[in-house]
Amino acid sequence: MIDPVLSALSRLSSAEEFLDYLEVSYEPEIVRVNRLHILKRFQKYLLTASAPEARSESELRFFYRGLLEQAYQDFVSSTPLQEKVFAVFRRPALERKPAAATVAVEDLRSSLRGGCTGSRAPAAPGSDLRSGGARS
Repeated sequence: MIDPVLSALSRLSSAEEFLDYLEVSYEPEIVRVNRLHILKRFQKYLLTASAPEARSESELRFFYRGLLEQAYQDFVSSTPLQEKVFAVFRRPALERKPAAATVAVEDLRSSLRGGCTGSRAPAAPGSDLRSGGARS
């Protein structure tokens, strides 16, 4: 037998649609910030939970509502970083690459002490662009 509630859920796309369909009360700000995390956690709960034996539509709806409510509540009192839903949050800090290159303050100071002659800075290694984006 096809689960009518899961069939209906498969046609939904946004976290708000899931929450509205299963009649879960929510704060829009919490969903706005955590929508993907909530849906990913709901998916995890769906995959690990066993649907009730008595499978009336109202019982199934109640069961799925409980799973979604639990997923939502996980992010009411916690953050995505604490919950570690996605793999990027589970990697050790040493594996994470820095977001941007770093430059020592002293290097910046020494380059400023050299004076600005009004000429453009040399292109980055391996680039055919000069500073400012102009091609030579």
